[in-house]
Amino acid sequence: MTLGLLLKSGKEKLKKAQIAEWELDAWFLLEYVTGCTRHAYLLHPEQEVTELQEQRYEELIQKRSFHIPLQYLTGSQEFMGLSFFVDEHVLIPRQDTEILVEEALRYLQDGMKVLDMCTGSGCILLSVLKLQGGLCGTGVDLSEEALGIARKNMENLGITAEFLQSDLFDRVRERYDCILSNPPYICTEELDTLMEEVRFYEPRMALDGHADGLYYYRRLVEQSPDYLTPKGMLFLEIGYQQAEAVCGMMEKDYKDIHVVKDLAGLDRVVYGSLRE
Repeated sequence: MTLGLLLKSGKEKLKKAQIAEWELDAWFLLEYVTGCTRHAYLLHPEQEVTELQEQRYEELIQKRSFHIPLQYLTGSQEFMGLSFFVDEHVLIPRQDTEILVEEALRYLQDGMKVLDMCTGSGCILLSVLKLQGGLCGTGVDLSEEALGIARKNMENLGITAEFLQSDLFDRVRERYDCILSNPPYICTEELDTLMEEVRFYEPRMALDGHADGLYYYRRLVEQSPDYLTPKGMLFLEIGYQQAEAVCGMMEKDYKDIHVVKDLAGLDRVVYGSLRE
């Protein structure tokens, strides 16, 4: 079997399975299995693949045709220019979440302590620590499996951080200059309307924001002042229709509250400074 014929077969199977980006995914899996670059493929599509490569590719194409996310098949997702290991125990990092990191980096300075609540793969905390030197960071998650992934990413990136298993602030004992969080914020009744890759394979506990999607924001906003230093900052990723509600929650204890839009022009991040 040649590279060209294998890729053609993969594309046809993913298209038939109604995978949204069937052409790209078929290529990414070919690159993942064979190590062939696009340039090399264009020069030599007639190159033969090994029997083992053919078998592995067909296995992955079959799994992708069942709508298992590409990132879980390759075990990798890029975020903030960094490579993160991911599997079914963590939410796949999204480009939208980079807005949260970018806004936090505008504020963070050497020597500050950062808490990432609902850390998942650790992509938010570890990106901040990697891109802004001199910080001390802690990631918190309820899932011990997710924390295992975060620790693996910490080691892969050569970063030092602390990870703590806790139901939000239950086991947190320190104060921080900045709290970051991308909590579950999808309304429970909306979960069944999500694309198959999300509703069947990504961890439900990382998505479910309970009845109105605001459950974790209420807890975070209410409890966070007790874990921030004076003038500390709270940065929250939000759903595109949640800015007004979350800003309203923050008004009691926070000032200088801002809403930041993502590249699509949708509300994506809310942040504010703790009142004195």
